[in-house]
Amino acid sequence: MLIPTPVFFGAGEPHRMVDLEVAEPRTGEVRVRMAASGVCHSCLYAMDGEHAAIPVPIVLGDEGAGVVESVGPGVTSVSEGDHVVVSWAPGCGTCRPCRRGAPAICRRPSPFGRMRDGTTRLSAAGQEVFHYGPATNAPLTVLEERAVVPVHPAMPLDLAALIGCAVATGIGAVRTTAAVRVGDAVAVLGCGGVGASAVHGAQLAGAHPVIAVDVVPAKFEALRALGATHCVDARSDDVVGQILDLTDGGVDHAFVTTSAAPAFDTALRVLAPRGTAILVAGYPDGARVTFDPGHLLNGERRIVASKYGSSNPPVDFPDLVDLHLAGRLKLAEMVARRWRPDQMDEAYDALRSGAAGRGLIVFDPPPADERGR
Repeated sequence: MLIPTPVFFGAGEPHRMVDLEVAEPRTGEVRVRMAASGVCHSCLYAMDGEHAAIPVPIVLGDEGAGVVESVGPGVTSVSEGDHVVVSWAPGCGTCRPCRRGAPAICRRPSPFGRMRDGTTRLSAAGQEVFHYGPATNAPLTVLEERAVVPVHPAMPLDLAALIGCAVATGIGAVRTTAAVRVGDAVAVLGCGGVGASAVHGAQLAGAHPVIAVDVVPAKFEALRALGATHCVDARSDDVVGQILDLTDGGVDHAFVTTSAAPAFDTALRVLAPRGTAILVAGYPDGARVTFDPGHLLNGERRIVASKYGSSNPPVDFPDLVDLHLAGRLKLAEMVARRWRPDQMDEAYDALRSGAAGRGLIVFDPPPADERGR
């Protein structure tokens, strides 16, 4: 089956629309016709050459949702026609972190760019094409069974795509990693898709105040709609002082959702005694940060990391869908713009500029007989 697909060939090069051959799923695999794919910063690092050893040609994309087109032998959790959200961290299912519901820190992940058996399911003119995790930027992709989570068919699939990475990461960091409580003071530094989700997650958790910090004031209205009680321009002269004034001496939780150099230092400086800085952002390979250990010690402050929001996708994704269907999780408000697959580079340029909220690559709808099953 040949499918026109945006394929990435190397740092600094534009995507090319390629007729991709998508193989049938093998044992324990699922083929999914994607409805939408999120425009994610992790892929931007790959495009800009900031992640080493990315095999090419490759299909990017690690956030998406779609409809199961076919299943391989042994698949039991989903069936043809099911609506699914894609997880970029399926895990092996048997190592200790996976058994404890933490597949994002699996000890035996699939080889990067390939399926678990070391091969790919994508090719073009006889040449193998690699998978960037789930390769959600392809209209049709093949995934491990553990990488797809069935969700209620009433859930709009374009919005469901956000749950697969940005929302699960941001809200998970708030409710699972940090366990934010009612009345906790929160600051979120960097308010792209993940940061906006963390702002919303803090509001859902009953935090107050919820301070959004970003270099683009044009985002502030949307962030207030998602639950920010205050917004601070990260370019202003006294960001730390403003946050300390708003919180009577510091926040209980500072979420670092951007790899911009000043954010980590700011997060530590605005912590109240016994406050926690939660490192959520992905960083380019080789990045380093520094801090004063005395500042941590003297206030019993902490630094913790949150990969994928400490999420357990089979449990957390359906919960987030239920929140949206109940009218509590605001997903439509997070979407800045929708793009076609042939506009892939424009979509990532918008992300690179920092001016946009979450972008979505939206594919053709599935055939009529696959909708709403």
